[in-house]
Amino acid sequence: MEKVKIALTKGRLAEESIKVFEAIGLKFSAYKEDSRKLILPSDCGRYEIILVKALDVATYVENGAADIGIAGKDTLLEANANVFELVDLGFGKCHFAVAGQGGFDLNRAIKLSVATKYPRVATQFFQEKGKQIETIKLNGSVELAPLVGLSDVIVDIVETGRTLKENGLEVIESMYSISARLVVNKAGYKTKSETLQPFVGQVKEAVSVTKG
Repeated sequence: MEKVKIALTKGRLAEESIKVFEAIGLKFSAYKEDSRKLILPSDCGRYEIILVKALDVATYVENGAADIGIAGKDTLLEANANVFELVDLGFGKCHFAVAGQGGFDLNRAIKLSVATKYPRVATQFFQEKGKQIETIKLNGSVELAPLVGLSDVIVDIVETGRTLKENGLEVIESMYSISARLVVNKAGYKTKSETLQPFVGQVKEAVSVTKG
């Protein structure tokens, strides 16, 4: 029997995902946070985890290299992958926000410059508001951009807001709520329906119990 491959990102999302799997009786004893292994079998041998970068989860699932993936809604929005998004797992909660220095007026600039790790998300958000922007793609420390004059504002994910506050920035406008989502390959969900659909159903039930 062909193994079901599950794409995860090492760290908090993987750990929370494995807790959900354990709740439905699926164990991955081989998973260790400090391990360098990238493919990990389940104890039953019918599933395996493949560990990939967060931004790559949707790509692996869309192209069939993984049957199932778990990723934050932020990375799914940016990837715009052609996959089925089936379960909101309820963990990894945060939100997209536009942030900048105190008192900045988004409407004062004819064309905003926006620094972000998520250029597609930022562009779509402002397009829907009828606002033209210039996106500046950064891979880290986006909070620096308004402070050194690289951009007017940033678009980033915000959990507690502490990092913004410590760097003299504030949320100007909230955008989208984010949490971890379970996605599946569209073709595989049909061709492997006998395996994947019951699995998704069990995960949905486990999550609903957890949410109370």
